[in-house]
Amino acid sequence: MSNLNLKPSDIDYLLSPKAIRDSARKMYEHVNSGAGHFKIHSEKQTETVQLVLDVIHKKYPDLNIPFHSRWGHFRVGNTDRTQQLPQLSDKLEMARTKLDLVITSVLLDAGAGAKWSYFEKSTAQKLSRSEGLGVASFYLFMAGRLSSDKRSLRADAEGLKSLSENDINDFFQVSENNPLLGVKGRLQLLNNLSAALENKLIFKNNRPGNILDYLMEKCGAIIPATEILRAVLDGLGPIWPGRLAAGNVNLGDVWQHQKTDSLVAFHKLSQWMTYSLIEPIEEAGLTVTGVEKLTGLAEYRNGGLLIDSGLISVKELNDLTIAHAPDSDFIIEWRALTIYFLDIIGESVQKALGKSAAEFPLAKVLEGGTWWAGRYLAQQKRASGDPPIQIKSDGTVF
Repeated sequence: MSNLNLKPSDIDYLLSPKAIRDSARKMYEHVNSGAGHFKIHSEKQTETVQLVLDVIHKKYPDLNIPFHSRWGHFRVGNTDRTQQLPQLSDKLEMARTKLDLVITSVLLDAGAGAKWSYFEKSTAQKLSRSEGLGVASFYLFMAGRLSSDKRSLRADAEGLKSLSENDINDFFQVSENNPLLGVKGRLQLLNNLSAALENKLIFKNNRPGNILDYLMEKCGAIIPATEILRAVLDGLGPIWPGRLAAGNVNLGDVWQHQKTDSLVAFHKLSQWMTYSLIEPIEEAGLTVTGVEKLTGLAEYRNGGLLIDSGLISVKELNDLTIAHAPDSDFIIEWRALTIYFLDIIGESVQKALGKSAAEFPLAKVLEGGTWWAGRYLAQQKRASGDPPIQIKSDGTVF
């Protein structure tokens, strides 16, 4: 792990949505100057926005769009599996249980690969990619495998520490004929979460769901979304393997762009986590504000949309035939362009729908349009449905 000499104010900045947007703009300017790995085709912008609007109107004609979060995956196939959770009269304890579930599930959500799928016996549904990962992780939780007390539906440090590769392979139905990318990386994140839960300030009872108590004590009944993100970054920062750090602070999804010698922040999984924590928190009777201050997600469906719609293209066609590491300048630029253009697409969608950013934040634009548009285009252009760019996934980034 590389350790950077940064001031506390610099660390605070890198762990903020502002840093994500600022570094995305710098990468856009780098690419737009002709120095990067991509070309930008601004004439395709209107067409791309219209595609996203078409997808939104098709999937959500009433515009009643939930936030882009893990909860949609638990309800895939017209089956609301969350109804299997115990219905507790204590709203706060119910929220802690749901937070235990969703925090661990999000950490298992990196790209599965085109060859993996999950077969759900109760519904006879074959589910792949994020939906399959979501449902598999739901049953892992429901089996009590994440708890020190297997009869208790919760996650805690002892249960996560004892989780094994066999558990992942078993509940995710991994086999030679059904390979899942990054099994060791996924397991490492959950094992590392066990150690992170020793942070008694944020997780007072060694339980992920206790992040709720921390946020209530810090913010009261009205919780800014940016405070949720910072709690996620502070609380879960130690779990990320081999990343950049500053002192004893793991910077997480922050990368060094070699050509410009600049730090580029994304915090994709942490923002995905933040979006996924909002529903249980609000169900507990609390209010979450300022969701529009968070950014889009620099992942392969949103990034794939940019390439498959023609908004950006690679300079070297060979770059579409080889797999790239997450820390490569090529992937850093792709992800940064994704953040930059998601803001532009989001603003255009909001304007077209007559909505403000607060009424229709990026969390809704992602769920209603860009993520699904990226998937639809991938399915049209490639039989596998894979993204246009291949990534060397370790199960912790994409």
